Amino acid sequence: MREFMGVLRALADESRVRVLVALHERELCVCQIVELLGLANSTVSKHMAILKQARLVDSRKDGRWIYYRLADEDVPPEAAETTELVLRALAKNDTIRQDARRLKEILKIDREGLCRTQSACKS
Repeated sequence: MREFMGVLRALADESRVRVLVALHERELCVCQIVELLGLANSTVSKHMAILKQARLVDSRKDGRWIYYRLADEDVPPEAAETTELVLRALAKNDTIRQDARRLKEILKIDREGLCRTQSACKS
């Protein structure tokens, strides 16, 4: 029950749900997430910590960049099933579709330049 409640608390914020959907089938650098959400680096870092604590996402550091992806190892069933539900339920949501279009543009931007202007990837 505790795992399930933690997952629900993590998903009780629109920004965290948007990130979860954006990470479907790809990993993103912190600066790309900041750009997508239009939030401060510190706010995004807090959101990512909550998602990580709920075991919905994993992270890795590569040089000065921190990348996030959907958790795929040692994922509690509650997290895996809830993630699948979110992805299915929001597939046709307008905000999620706008995010997908915006993310395509963000992924075309040179990551180093994007991160340099934001100083976001050092979280």
